[in-house]
Amino acid sequence: MATEDLALTDSTEAAEAEPLTAQALRTYPLAPGHTVNVRSGPGTHFSIVRTLSAGSHIPIYCQCPGESVTGPYGVSKIWDNISNGQFVSDAYVQTGSDGYVAPKCS
Repeated sequence: MATEDLALTDSTEAAEAEPLTAQALRTYPLAPGHTVNVRSGPGTHFSIVRTLSAGSHIPIYCQCPGESVTGPYGVSKIWDNISNGQFVSDAYVQTGSDGYVAPKCS
């Protein structure tokens, strides 16, 4: 039985040592009928990196405060990091919350 306990401890420690990737597996839909600009930082003054088409679903790796934006889901200062150096305003993402749904970006 000690061997089974050891195996359980090892697998638990291994799972805890892995980076938080489960958040990346969940995706959130953009507001229906809206194309959304992806920016290089958390504000509209940052350059547009690409544009997401209506009906897209995005992962949210982390979130940070930024410029206030008014969109279909209200007014939000939260910006969602969807990839390295790529942000979208949370006002265009259906997260089901007015607050943070992912860890804060460091």
